Amino acid sequence: MAPGLYVHVPFCRSKCPYCGFYSLPSAAPIPVWLEGIKKEILLYKGRFGRFDTLYLGGGTPTFLEDATLSGLIEHISTHFDFTADTEFTIEANPCDLSREKIRLLKDLGINRVNVGIQSFDDRSLAFLGRRHTAAEAEDALRRLRRAGFDNVGADLIYGLPGQTLEGWKGELNQTVSFCPEHISCYELTLEKGTVFGRLQEKGEIRGLGEEEGRNFFLTASQILSAAGYIHYEVSNYARTEAFFSRHNAKYWDRSPYLGLGPSAHSFDGKDRWWNVRSIRGYGAMLSSGQAPVEGRETLTEEQARLEVLALGFRTRRGVALKAVASGYQSCPALSRLEADGLVTILDGRVIPTEEGLLLADHFPVYFS
Repeated sequence: MAPGLYVHVPFCRSKCPYCGFYSLPSAAPIPVWLEGIKKEILLYKGRFGRFDTLYLGGGTPTFLEDATLSGLIEHISTHFDFTADTEFTIEANPCDLSREKIRLLKDLGINRVNVGIQSFDDRSLAFLGRRHTAAEAEDALRRLRRAGFDNVGADLIYGLPGQTLEGWKGELNQTVSFCPEHISCYELTLEKGTVFGRLQEKGEIRGLGEEEGRNFFLTASQILSAAGYIHYEVSNYARTEAFFSRHNAKYWDRSPYLGLGPSAHSFDGKDRWWNVRSIRGYGAMLSSGQAPVEGRETLTEEQARLEVLALGFRTRRGVALKAVASGYQSCPALSRLEADGLVTILDGRVIPTEEGLLLADHFPVYFS
């Protein structure tokens, strides 16, 4: 499989209280970041071959001014090779998606737009610190359709304090009414170091309990499956296989990918490395001729096997039976998971059921 290219755009209009990704609520460092990206591109030119996915994530890539975004893509296209059918994704904030911005995205060759809807409820959006309203989210989705985008994704967050299952069903049905090609449903996480994480430490906010989380998760799967979506990864649904995220699949099946920008990760099929989590440090290292790498690792054969299990069990493709056990009858753990209805074995693969996806992160422990 061809490698993928990820570019981290660590800028937002404001920092959401739940966000644990590296980003800054300021445009001031953009020139330093952009100059660093251009230098880092030259470091890796020719090392990964031809890419078939390009993903601009963040942060909020659509926060960039038109000239900056155009210049970035022009520089990438000049120094890297891409296949003719490249999946070109950009993450977008609804309030950035004006008619003019959408036209620019189309002109730049972007063919997949992932919109951070998060919720269609204004009170929930305010709690999440989002800058857009539900009406703006709806307008953005309509404008993308009118502009001719036929691969649109919508991100949703569930598990907010006070959210009910009925309210979650309403969110899902409203999302389905716009017929996005891709839907992601993420449980609200209270990560350490975020505003919400600190509130949790003070006892002022709590996440979903295990049974609550199960109910919200299965509700999403039931509603979206009934609407014709394929639940192909723990958090992700697509209308058809053609709309599975090709870029994210590279992370799950351990295909090579190159990450550019502060905090970005890369993998060449053997070694993994990650960049410094600081624009200042990122720029300084590149200015001195160094790769802005903070750390790297090479997995042992056993570590790589467990990673294959950990990532594969997150998807409905599952993992090859031979990666789990040398012989089915000689693997009591696998037999137990099957008996409990958590996996099925089909065509030489171990595939998690809907219930199994809930516990997929724990499966590798059974086979270590």
